[in-house]
Amino acid sequence: MRGEPSCPKCGGRVRAPGLFSDSWQCDVHGTVHPLQPVIPPSVEALNVVVHRTQVPVWMPWPLPVGWLFTGVAYAGDDRGGGRATAVACSGPGPLGGMGELILVAEELGVGLGARYAGIDGPDPGSSLDVEKPPDAKVLAGGRPTPLWLVSGTPADRAVFVGEACGLWLWAVVWPEQSGLLLYDELVLADLREAGAEVELVPCGALSPRLLHP
Repeated sequence: MRGEPSCPKCGGRVRAPGLFSDSWQCDVHGTVHPLQPVIPPSVEALNVVVHRTQVPVWMPWPLPVGWLFTGVAYAGDDRGGGRATAVACSGPGPLGGMGELILVAEELGVGLGARYAGIDGPDPGSSLDVEKPPDAKVLAGGRPTPLWLVSGTPADRAVFVGEACGLWLWAVVWPEQSGLLLYDELVLADLREAGAEVELVPCGALSPRLLHP
């Protein structure tokens, strides 16, 4: 399932560096970090991203009961490494039915998290009110990490965002009520530091959310 790199902000086509530009270019968004083609979920796919990225690869660890790893994507190129990662997981929702979660770690301005969130990006901007108390907390890399609900998102999902390791941390869940997962102080591990434990990640089918936010 290989394809061409795309724009992390809109999914449109991008032009590779060439004679007139030393960066990847989107006709709409200008210079971008290219979103690499998504490959089916496997331990090997995870290892590719883990070894190429400059930002965390967040995953709930251990995964909630019945949940599976359902895909990974990253934005960046071989020269600069990954500047954003997205990890998808799916499993039984807190209120029944299936739930889906995508966790995004990214540098400022990449725009991948905002795309999955369904808002105009590249960053949360006025959709985020950090003056109020946080709506949820996760443990990210061993550190308590407050998250705030993002306003103005599509009704089919709940979106939380905060900061971990000096980078944006987005948690996007479908359907909206699956956001209850984030109220249980979910523990997130950076798979770059997981070592051999990555081999134990249970894999499911590729999440269509990763391909079509």
